[in-house]
Amino acid sequence: MRHPPYSLVLAILAGMLSVSAFAEKADRDKPIELEADAVQVNDAKKTSTYTGNVILTQGTLVIRGDKLIVREDKEGFQHSTSYGNPTTFRQKRDGKNEYMEGGGQRIEYDGRMDKVQLFTNAWVKRGDDIVHGDYIMYDANAEYAEVISGGSQATTPTGRVRAIIQPRKKPEAEAP
Repeated sequence: MRHPPYSLVLAILAGMLSVSAFAEKADRDKPIELEADAVQVNDAKKTSTYTGNVILTQGTLVIRGDKLIVREDKEGFQHSTSYGNPTTFRQKRDGKNEYMEGGGQRIEYDGRMDKVQLFTNAWVKRGDDIVHGDYIMYDANAEYAEVISGGSQATTPTGRVRAIIQPRKKPEAEAP
């Protein structure tokens, strides 16, 4: 059995959120809009907690969840954790009419490390390609991705990592 090239799995995961080169570049310069049923702000700890049907929008990026905690570290980097059953994201890929989407029970973003992690029933989809696992991580700085199953404690149906990667269309040969 042929395994999909690691670079394909990496490419699928690389489109996650606006930290990636594959995401819509203009999104980074757009304002962040947040909607929720309630918000608690703790200026001393530099945290905001949004609860109840949370929707974060920044350009083409949309994150939905039941709860979103955003904190800023001493150097001004943003860190966020979104919870839901599931919590999801969707974002247009830069220069393409295609979206990345994914979800899980929890999504963590580390702005300092440019790292995204999805936990429990995690999945990431680009076009018709999809990866499932109990844990999915993408580190944009290191260009490293990891998908882990939960083994006997798995929440995926087979207890194993699963990827479906469609055949790529080969470029048409140029006419002589």
